[in-house]
Amino acid sequence: MNKNHLKTLEISAAIITVSSTRNKENDSSGATISALFKDHGIFVKHYSIVPDQIDAIRNELYTAMKIANCIIFNGGTGLTHDDCTIEAISPLLDKKIDGFGELFRMKSLQEIGTASMLSRAVAGVIWEKAIFCIPGSTPAVTLATKELILPEIAHILSHAKR
Repeated sequence: MNKNHLKTLEISAAIITVSSTRNKENDSSGATISALFKDHGIFVKHYSIVPDQIDAIRNELYTAMKIANCIIFNGGTGLTHDDCTIEAISPLLDKKIDGFGELFRMKSLQEIGTASMLSRAVAGVIWEKAIFCIPGSTPAVTLATKELILPEIAHILSHAKR
């Protein structure tokens, strides 16, 4: 990657867990994302858990966008009747990062086999901020954060700020 076009910028994160059953004590996926960001020197400025409801997800997005430029939603991306993170976020994206979902599913194939096709992981940009919607399992958030988001977040935000 040509790093000459990367801008110097502060990366600040928000982690939003979408779940009707998790709380701060048992949200291992949110804690995993937070620890991975901390290990990379990225400060998590916002953390919350919201129910699987489009309005709740969007309201939390708008709150997080006021203080963070890298926002990760984990959970609510599956095929069950109440999974609605993708429906809440996708219509709001200014630009979609198609390669994120493609790479996530490709890498997931190596870990979970053909069940990876069930993932609706998506990413994009809204108002110069990077938004990621990933499955809520701890292995999935580890894969997405460690192998895709952290290596490219500065690059993504540099392009989003143009």
